[in-house]
Formats: sequence, C-alpha cells, structure tokens
Amino acid sequence: MTDPIVRIAARGDGVSASGKHVAFAVPGDELRDDGSLIEGPGHQVPPCRHFPECGGCQLQHLTDEAFADYCTSRVSGALSQHGLVTELRAPHLSPPRTRRRATLRALRAGRDVIIGFNAAGSNQIVDVRECHILTPSLFALVEPLRKLLATMLSPRRFAEVHLTHADQGPDLLLKGVAPDGLEAAEAIIEFAERHALARLSIDEGYGPEARFEPVPATVTLGGTPVTLPPGSFLQATADGEAALVEAVREGVAGAGRTLDLFAGLGTFALSLDGAVTAAEASRDAILSLMAAARRSGRPVEAAHRDLYRRPYDAVELGAFEAVVLDPPRAGAAEQVKELAASGVPRIAYVSCNPATFARDAESLVSGGYRLLWARPVGQFRWSTHVEVAAAFAR
Repeated sequence: MTDPIVRIAARGDGVSASGKHVAFAVPGDELRDDGSLIEGPGHQVPPCRHFPECGGCQLQHLTDEAFADYCTSRVSGALSQHGLVTELRAPHLSPPRTRRRATLRALRAGRDVIIGFNAAGSNQIVDVRECHILTPSLFALVEPLRKLLATMLSPRRFAEVHLTHADQGPDLLLKGVAPDGLEAAEAIIEFAERHALARLSIDEGYGPEARFEPVPATVTLGGTPVTLPPGSFLQATADGEAALVEAVREGVAGAGRTLDLFAGLGTFALSLDGAVTAAEASRDAILSLMAAARRSGRPVEAAHRDLYRRPYDAVELGAFEAVVLDPPRAGAAEQVKELAASGVPRIAYVSCNPATFARDAESLVSGGYRLLWARPVGQFRWSTHVEVAAAFAR
C-alpha cells in the first residue's frame, strides 16, 4: 500500500495524503511503507552538481511543469487559508541563468577563498564551481574574486559579495573586507578594469564607498536610466520585472493619478501612464527616483515617507484613482487597513510573500474590494520563494 504525495510544503518537502513530510518528493509520487519513493512524472535530474547541498536552490528536482504547479499552489493555498478564491493566471517562470542580483558569502580558508551560497539550513558555505541561476556574466566573476579576496580577507573571516547587473555592466559590492594600502587599492582598480565592472564598492562597516566607478552606475526602469545606489534592491530577473510591470499596468490601467507605495527606485512608477506619486522610506532610493524623473520629464512626484510609521490615511488616499502596493515580506497591514477604508477604485498589489499577501487581501476584501485575479511569479528559479501580482477593484 502506498501514500500519494499531494503537495509541496513552503520549505520544499513533499507532503503525503496522510500528512507525512518527505524530502525531494513531488506530487504524483507514491510513498511506500518502508519510506522509499516511487517517483512520478514531476521529477527531473537536477542540472547542478551542488544540489541539494547548496541553499541557492531547493527544487531543482522538479520539472518545469511541476515547478509551475508549485508556484500556483503556494498562492492558491495561502488564499484558501483566508477563505479567498479568484482567477489564478498561469505563472511566470524566469529561465535558468537569468538572476541579475544575488548575495554570496566568502570565507578565507588557508590560502584558498571559498565563495558561494550557504548550505541549506546552515551557515556553512558551499564553494560553488557552477551555477544555473546566476547570469553567466555575474558567475564569471566568482573565480577571479577568489584571488582578489585572498589579498583582503583575514583567515577564517567572512565577507559578503553583492552582485548586481547595472546598465554599464556588473556592479560589485564587498562587505567585511579591509583593503589597506596602495597595493590593495591598485589591485581593486586593476580587477575592476580587467572585468569591465560598472562599479566596485567596499563596505568596511560604515556604508558602501565606491572605489571604482568610471561613470555613474544606472539601471533603466520604464525606459528611464536611474542612478543605482550600491546594494540597492532590484527585481531578481529582467523578465520577472517585465511580468510584474505588465501586471501592475493592467491593474491600474486608465488611472489619471496613481500612488506607488514602497516605490523603491521606481520600477513601477516610471512604467505607468498619467501622474504618479511615489512613496519610499529609503533616502538613497527616493533621491535617485526624484533625479531620474526630473531628468526625463516624467510626471512622477517622489515622497520620502516611512509607510510603516506613517501610512497614507483614507483621506489622503482619496486623491488617487489607483494605488500600487509592493511591500517587503512582512506585508503592509497598517497601510492596507487605511486602503480598505478608502474609496480608491483600483489596487495593484505585488508581493514577495504569498502568506502576508493573502492576509492583506482578506482585509481589502472585507473592506469592499474584489480580488479580480492573481498571477504567481517564479523569479527565483528552483527556489521556494514565490511572488505574486494581483488586481483589486471596488
């Protein structure tokens, strides 16, 4: 007698009909009494030699179809826990080797430097020699970085390696290193020039300091170049960003005046029609957005505002025809409370956490909104991290 695997839990384990959690199980598998699996059609051979030790991926054993089903089930499951049902659109999945932003860890071990993602559920670094999620141009920096960091890292000391694609090329931020002296400074410049970096910044604990930046590093959002502060948030993949922008534009289509909450550098604000007010707590991000809007002549007004301490109230929200909401993983409970009490006709909600999205969606629906549709977005290929874009209307 067997126990069928019916779903994948939030952390990647398969769950059987009887409630047993089984590592690397996929819906369609059958769990035998002795604990072994009869694999179903949802399995593939993981492409990377580091799976499953590397914590960068948890689901490389899933076929594309099974991974798409997982993304959809994460969103539908979260909504069902709050009694919500809506149209679930086909998920968007970013292809392999398209991640344009990632943070790796580095460790000096004797003469060698280990660089990679943490092992699953551990602080141990998996020394990556291949990667199927990073863009090839970013991963190409890993091997030469070992030599550079060997001159900067003290034995048994950790560092962080932040990699981002800017318009001008790779943007590299190193945290936890101390490149002292003329020789170290020259090594940094030589490394940056040899590998055609857009910028190389060092953070010794007092904030990032650019050591190499021939021209200001930018990222183009909505067709507008925006100055990119070191370490800034950016959507993980360009195609994932495009899918989210498309969903947001549909959700607020026709609005003459839109409020973009948690606007960041302007991913959505600079992609919308009509007048936009963009609110963001990060000073560096909002200054970059303000300058970009001014240079481009876009009708975007930027507001430096902590939306957790001072959410827009229902009266203020009455000035807008639509709201874009893109909060951090914790969601936006206080801001959603004010939205639910407002008369804003349309809301486009982008979330990186289906659980807090569903909680906030229930509040909006209780306040009179209809959840029109939702679309899962799997920017983090083979990861349990699932995003969602959705539209609400009164």
